[in-house]
Amino acid sequence: MRDLLSGVIVLLLTFGGGYWYGGYVEKEAQQAEVDRLNAEARFKEEALGNALTATTNALRKSNEKAKLATQQRNADIDSGALRLRLKTTCPVSTATDPAVAAGDSGGEASAELDRETAKALIALTEEGDRAIEKLNACITLYNNARNSQ
Repeated sequence: MRDLLSGVIVLLLTFGGGYWYGGYVEKEAQQAEVDRLNAEARFKEEALGNALTATTNALRKSNEKAKLATQQRNADIDSGALRLRLKTTCPVSTATDPAVAAGDSGGEASAELDRETAKALIALTEEGDRAIEKLNACITLYNNARNSQ
């Protein structure tokens, strides 16, 4: 009976030790996998950060160039070197001169915009251009992030 009891104890100790050792080995394997995945995630995060920095710098430079161009254009408008004219074609002539009413001008009318209106119109279009550039940069960053994941 004593041998049987000793055998059962040895069997339980062996099973318990094997169970504990297996759990230990599994924890080590899981930790190694977590470390590998963390390193991979850090690499992807660094790549996305670099892409974000590059895109941000390119967008900033583009905005600075646009700002300088706007300042130069506004100075040209203020000095009179740049004038904006609108040309329209009107099917109905409203002129009182019979020669113009008869169609001598070809139905074309033009008007020069005042300086403030011209600057406001240009500012509006440039604001739209900058918004489109920002949106395109965001779309590019999003697509890069999605593709890298």
